[in-house]
Formats: sequence, structure tokens, C-alpha cells
Amino acid sequence: MRRIALCIAFMVIAFKIVWASGNDKLLTQLNSVIEQKAQYDTGKLKRISAYQKELANANDLTGQYNICLSLYNEFKAFNYNKAFFYSRKLQQLGQQLKEPSKISYGKIKMGFTMLSSGMFKEAFDVLRTVNVKLLPDTVRMEYYLLTARTYYDLADYDKDEYFTANYNQLAGKYIDSASRFCSPDSYSFLYYHGLKYLKAGNFEFAINNLSRLIANHKLTNHEVAVTASTLSDVYIQTGKPDLAVALLVKAAIADIKTSTKETAAMVTLAQLLHKQGEVKKAYFYIKQALDDATYYGARQRKIQVTAILPVIAGERINTEEEQKQLLFLYAALLTVLSVIIVVFAFIISKQLKKLKAADKIIMEANRELQHTIDQLDLTNHTLKQTILKLDEANHIKEEYIGYYFNIIADYIDKLDKFKRSVENKLLTKKFEDIRVLVNNINLRKEREELFVNFDKAFLKIYPNFVKEFNSYFSEENQVKLNNGQLLNTDLRIFALIRLGINDTEKIARILEYSLNTIYNYKARIKGRSTLPNDDFEHAIMAINAI
Repeated sequence: MRRIALCIAFMVIAFKIVWASGNDKLLTQLNSVIEQKAQYDTGKLKRISAYQKELANANDLTGQYNICLSLYNEFKAFNYNKAFFYSRKLQQLGQQLKEPSKISYGKIKMGFTMLSSGMFKEAFDVLRTVNVKLLPDTVRMEYYLLTARTYYDLADYDKDEYFTANYNQLAGKYIDSASRFCSPDSYSFLYYHGLKYLKAGNFEFAINNLSRLIANHKLTNHEVAVTASTLSDVYIQTGKPDLAVALLVKAAIADIKTSTKETAAMVTLAQLLHKQGEVKKAYFYIKQALDDATYYGARQRKIQVTAILPVIAGERINTEEEQKQLLFLYAALLTVLSVIIVVFAFIISKQLKKLKAADKIIMEANRELQHTIDQLDLTNHTLKQTILKLDEANHIKEEYIGYYFNIIADYIDKLDKFKRSVENKLLTKKFEDIRVLVNNINLRKEREELFVNFDKAFLKIYPNFVKEFNSYFSEENQVKLNNGQLLNTDLRIFALIRLGINDTEKIARILEYSLNTIYNYKARIKGRSTLPNDDFEHAIMAINAI
């Protein structure tokens, strides 16, 4: 049991390390996006400026209404005052157009603005004035979903055992009413039913709905932010903070890309990191949240952030004080260590002087010893070269003695047979047959056979001779042998030289050529070689035996 418990503990620690590493990468990505926040905001301001120019040039009321609606959508999560202004403008234009549905739609937008700023009473007051029956189905669905969200946010704000449950129940009814106007696979249906499951404590169904949205639906950045933030709440309540952090990072990144200043993702992320002991990171993100809340101008969000900020900032100060104390301790230890190092350095320097004196004596002895060794190495090298040459000579002699004993034995057999044939012819007085027998001796053939035997014996000892010989010539001047030919005259001349026969007269006699012919052969061959004439025979002698 003890081993099992240790294994489980190890697995939990390993899992936390892996998740921490993954979340560090996500936080690095978030920090990178935060650095680009000004660029995203600039893009939004350019769009707003374009809409405002378009509004200034619009003559008809319907066109003005549509442009004001676009401006409201740009400002609704970006700037509270501007969002409030354009929601009122929508109602005024609706009155001028004498279209109750447009007036009601402006009120819905004002209700959303009131809710975003935490003004719950005002939000309900505005929404109660909306005549739902006059709204088209899509706008009616938006009205029900906004009312549901208002009750949910009020329930979260109150956190009262009685009122919270009542508000959650009312919100669920409004979601059911909205469900009649959207398909079961739509974003609105899946998200708000996931939210309903979350508030009812049915976490499994909430995760199923919200995960399906993230995995299978092509969401806008705003939808990603809302869905991921809501799903993170499920994991916070089910005790999985690492998963929640990952989702909140995703939501915060999406919020920055859409220049959403009215957001809870960054605040919740800071709170979670603070609980995990990441005080420095928590302080950085809560400052970002405060900047966004200030920019948006929502009083409720600023109150929420400023309530958390002092706690995180206080712990950050305490952490910095602890770090200062640790630094002071480390500095003291380093000072002590420095003194010890100086003492040791003094002792070591004295020892080094003694060692240097001893080193000089040893180096002198080493030089003398090395000189002796070099002399011995030179002698050994000369001996090795001599032994190698003797070994090669012995090897050649052994090969040739054995080989030519066989050839001589063959010639003795031939002479013996010739002798007996002649003796038989003499006994039988067949003198004419003796003449025929003598005439049948083909000295040319015998000499050719002798050369073939020589070629075989030589190439057995020097199998790479032809290849290395040809390497001393350009391709067009290399020796080309006929099929079945082992050596030719050019090669045999230098084969005899390689065997140590340097006397040109002997080479001429062996090969049955005149002395001048052999000289001409040698001069012609050396002249075609890529080597200097003086180096050619040295290169031939360098060809190794097997």
C-alpha cells in the first residue's frame, strides 16, 4: 500500500509539472499578445473613425441607424460612455423613424451596456420597458438571452443562498424561452445551455456543451473568449485549476485581439495564479485588468479589480522583501567565501611556486628522456624498414623457388620423355623419326609458355601491379591488355625491374630482345608517364607485394 501511495503521489506531481510547463508556454504566448495590444486597439480605432466619417455623411435615418448600430458594436466592450451614447442614439433614431422594433432594439443594447457596467437595477429597468411582442424572432431571442445573463450575473454578485438560487432559476426559464428561436446545434443554443448546466451544478453536461463549441464550431474571437472563460469556471468549481488557467489564457488572448476591455478572463486568471503562488505573474495580469477596466469606464469592474489588487500587491511586496533578505544572506555568504578563497589563493600560489621549480627539473629530465626515445625510435624505424624489405624479398624468393621448381620439374619430365623417345628410335635405327622428333620441338611456343608462367607467378605476388603501373599514366597512355593476356612486353620489362633485375642486358636476354630494343622500350614508356623519368623506377619499386 505504501508503494502504491508513493506511485500515486509521484504521478500527481509529474502531472502538475507537465501542466505547469504547458501553462508557462501559454502564458508566454499571452505576454506576446499583450505586447501587441496597442496594435489591435489602433485597428479598432481606425474602424471606429471610418464609421464616424460615414455617419457624418449619411443623410437618411435608416442609414444613420445602421451605422450607429455598427458603432455601438465596436464600443460595447471597448468604451462604456460611447456604448451608452450610441445605445441612446439608436432609440432616438428609432423614434424618428417611428419604428417600435428599432426603439426596443436600442433599449436591449442599452440593457447590455448597463449589465456590462454592473448596474443591475438600471439594466432591469430598461429591459422591462421593451415590448417583446413587437420584436422579430432573432431580436426576441437576444432579449431573452440578455435577461437570462442579467439574472445570472446578479446571482453571482449577490452570492446569497436564497436569492442566488431564485435568480438562477429565473435565468434558466429565459434560456428555455430563447431556445425556441435557435437550432439545437447553434452557438447560442449550445453556449447558453452549457451556462445553464453550469449554474445548476450539472458540470458533465456543461463541459460537453462548451467543449463541443470549442472543438467543432468555427467561433469568432469574441465567442472563443466567452466560451473558454465560461468553461474555465466549470474547471475551477471541479478542482482543476490548471485546465482553467489554460482556458483563461485562451480567452484573454481572444479578448486582446478583439480589443475587449470589459472582460473577466484576465481578472480570474490573476486570481488563480495568485492562489497557485505565482504572485509576480498575478500582479502583472491584475494590472492589465485594471488598465482595461479603467479604459472601459465600468465602475463595477474597477471595484472588482481594485478589491483584488491590494491583496496581490501586498503579497508581491512581501515576496520582494523576502527576496531582499535572501539576497542579503547570499551577499554575506559570498563575502565569507571570498575571504576563504583569498586565503586559499595565497596558500595555493606558494605551492605553485614550489611546483614550478619541480616542473623545471622534471621537464629537463623529460627532454633528455625524449631525445633518447627519439634516437631509439629512429633506429627502430630503420630496423623495421629493413625487416620489411627482407620479409618481402624472402616472400618473393619463396614464391618463385616453389613456382619454378614446378616448372623445372615439368621440363625435366619433358626431357626425360624426349630422351627415352630418342633412345627407342636409336635402338630401332629409325634415324628419320629422330629428325621429325627434333623438328617437332617448338621453341617459340616453349618461350611463350615460359612467359605465361612468369606472368602468373609475378601477378600472384604483385596482384595490383598492372593497376598501379597504369596509375602513372594518363588514360590514353595506359596499357590495354587483350582478352586472356596477363602481361605484355612493356609490363614484363618493369616486372623484372621490380624483382630486382636492373641489368638491361639480362632483361634483353630473358625477353629475347636486343639491348637497344629494351632501351627504346624503357625510354618510350617513361616518356609517356606523368612522373619525371628519374622518379619512374622508384615508383615501380614502391609497388607492394601481397
